[in-house]
Amino acid sequence: MNPHEFLSIGLAFALSLGSATAFAKTSAQDVANRASAAQYYAGADGRALVRMQIVDAQGRKMSRQLVVLRKDVTEGGEQRFLVRFEKPADVRNTVFLVHKKPSADDDRWLYLPALDLVKRIAASDERTSFVGSHLYYEDISGRAPTEDTHTIAEETDTHWVLESTPKKKDDVEFAKYRARIRKKDGLPESIEYFDAKGTAIREIVAVRVETVAGQPTITRMKVSDLKAGGYTLVAFSSVAYDLGVPEDVFVERSLRNPPAQWLRAR
Repeated sequence: MNPHEFLSIGLAFALSLGSATAFAKTSAQDVANRASAAQYYAGADGRALVRMQIVDAQGRKMSRQLVVLRKDVTEGGEQRFLVRFEKPADVRNTVFLVHKKPSADDDRWLYLPALDLVKRIAASDERTSFVGSHLYYEDISGRAPTEDTHTIAEETDTHWVLESTPKKKDDVEFAKYRARIRKKDGLPESIEYFDAKGTAIREIVAVRVETVAGQPTITRMKVSDLKAGGYTLVAFSSVAYDLGVPEDVFVERSLRNPPAQWLRAR
C-alpha cells in the first residue's frame, strides 16, 4: 500500500462514524466514541415521538408520551435537548432542557407546570429516575465516553464487547458496565451494569433497530432494573433528522413556552 492509499483510508474512517465498515486494531476508546456517535449524534439534529410503558416490580403499569428534540452544537461534542411531555394529564406540558457538555457537568432544567416551577437538576441527580421511569436523566442525552476507562473484553467478526469502569466511582451507582456493540453501525445492542460484587444491577437492550433517513436508529428498547425489579419499554416513532432546528430553541424561556412548531412529531 502506498502512502496515498493509506491516507485515503484514514480520511474515510474519520468521516464515517456511521459507516458499516469495520477496521482492525480499533482502540477501546475509538469503539466507545463510535457507539456514542451512532446512538446520540445521528444527523445534525433530530426529533422523535417517544412512548414509554413503565412496569414496576409488582407488575403495575403506567405510561408516558413525550417529544424529544435534539441539536448538535459541535460534532461529537456539545448538544442541546428539549423534551416536552404530552401524556398523561398529570405530566402534560412538563418540559426538560439539557445543555450537554462532555468536558464538564451538563446543565439540566425541569419545568413543572402544576407548580409553575423551573427546577435545576443537580449533577448528583443525573443517575436518578427520569419522571418515574427506569431511565435516568443521564440516559436522555447520553454518558460522555470520556467519563469512563474502556477495554475491549471480547471481539468477533460482528461485535465488540466493551468493558468500562467510571473514572469518578463515587458519582455513580455501578462499578463497571459491559456494552455489546455492532461493528456494522456502532450501535450498542445491550449494556449491562454491575455493582462492586460483580452482580448485574441494570440492563438496557436495543429491541429493534431500523434505518431512518439513512441513519441506523434504535426504535424499540427495554431498560430493566435487575436489582429491585421492573422495567420500562421505550418506543420511538416519527423519527426525523436534519430538520434545521435553530439553537435559540434550546433556552430557558422554552421551558414555559416550548416552540410548538418544532415539537410536532406525528
